[in-house]
Amino acid sequence: MILTRISVSQPVFATMMMIAMVVIGAFSYMRLPLERLPDVDFPVVAVVTSYPGASPEAVESDVIKPIEDVVSTLSGIDSIESTARTGSAIVVILFDLEVDSAGAAQDVRDKVSQVVSLLPDNAEDPQILRFDPAELPVVSVGVSSERLSIGALTEITEDVIAKRLSNIKGVGRASVVGGRPREVHVAVDPDRLTALSVGVAEVTGALAAENRNLPAGAITDERASTSVQVEGKIPSIRAFEDVIVARRGGQPIRLGDIAFVQERIAERSSVAMLDGADALAIDVVKTQGANTVDVAERIETLVAEMNADDALADIDIEILRNNATPVVDSFHAVQNMIVEGAALATLIVFLFLNSWRSTVITGLTLPISIIGTMTAVYFLGFTLNMMTLMALSLAVGILIDDAIVVRENIMRHLHMGKSHRQAALEGTGEIGLAVLATTFSIVAVFLPVAFMSGILGRFFLQFGITVSVAVLISLFVSFTLDPMLSSVWYDPSVDPKVKRGPVGRLVEKF
Repeated sequence: MILTRISVSQPVFATMMMIAMVVIGAFSYMRLPLERLPDVDFPVVAVVTSYPGASPEAVESDVIKPIEDVVSTLSGIDSIESTARTGSAIVVILFDLEVDSAGAAQDVRDKVSQVVSLLPDNAEDPQILRFDPAELPVVSVGVSSERLSIGALTEITEDVIAKRLSNIKGVGRASVVGGRPREVHVAVDPDRLTALSVGVAEVTGALAAENRNLPAGAITDERASTSVQVEGKIPSIRAFEDVIVARRGGQPIRLGDIAFVQERIAERSSVAMLDGADALAIDVVKTQGANTVDVAERIETLVAEMNADDALADIDIEILRNNATPVVDSFHAVQNMIVEGAALATLIVFLFLNSWRSTVITGLTLPISIIGTMTAVYFLGFTLNMMTLMALSLAVGILIDDAIVVRENIMRHLHMGKSHRQAALEGTGEIGLAVLATTFSIVAVFLPVAFMSGILGRFFLQFGITVSVAVLISLFVSFTLDPMLSSVWYDPSVDPKVKRGPVGRLVEKF
């Protein structure tokens, strides 16, 4: 075969080619992200609309039907499922697997925006949600304090801790759970409202108009233009009481005349507890495509830095849940299984060939094939996940098959008295077609797995391609490196009169 002739004639070229495969594969391996499962895009979009106080029948006719009518014109829709509940509507749109979920969500958003004006006045704007497994929190951080109130702790958590977590590379969002921020409560007195003929709408309108910053144009000269803004935010509780809400008989009526204004803690909208006590939690979500393990490590480093920060001395920050831990544990378990499988396969080769040189020559196929496969995994955009690692662990026994057949046939020709070079060329050429047929049969079994339909096919895509690439690389190594080493590395075991050591004699008796 031409590959064998080139490798045997140019051993340095063959050696450098194997080294290049290993180096590029190792380079790719170090840059591969580590995930639990393959990154699969689920084209599912949900439209969630809140319609307070409405019955399910009213929700169906006033909210769901207009939304269904407008989104049903989109292309690529597989099915639409709607649920009407008291006060809320959920429309779930399932697209064909070939549709990009981000584009589908944008198309749904554009369509829904056309019917927002047709929805009831007291219905809230529809929320467009896209199903994304990456939206699950990578790490949950607990924040507690024995000295600070829940309001002060919420303020520090939202303004300092959550923002520092959000600035970490690879973090998409840091959401605070269980927070109760401080807010201003205005309790109007109905009797005073009636006595002064002031309506609640006037109170809310005055507060909305007075408590905001307003743009006031710009000041422009020859060199620069400076924006001007009127600071209208109310700075204190006392200032709230001085807000003029109406005028009666030419006299101003202030908020303090008709209402009690006080600062209070907001009502609970979510709950977080730590060891039975109220606390806060921060759910950290990574960006799409970010490395889960790297993001989790950066979060752990930042948490350690914040615990050592004197400015946060009264606050306890700890990792409650780290979803990267089971990913790393699974990776190490499969990694150990691959190493153990490779070691056992090599041991079996030694038991049957009874030559440590033959064992080394055939055993080199395993690391070269596995490391070389990392190049394809990297450039195809795959990750180190359960499917790719399972593919490599199952293929360990298959990868060494071609090398064993080639080496054993070369040994047979050596026993016939041929030179190492002649035995390498003739032995490989003699069984080349059979080895090719065997390898392509294996590829024909595993490669179609990568093209199964449905969601299951998306998960098994990386499995089928990884096995096929690894087997093809092992075939290439068997036709290049094995004959080359067999032609230049003298093996004393070809001599039937060779004196063997105790291990060799034991294996020979076996």
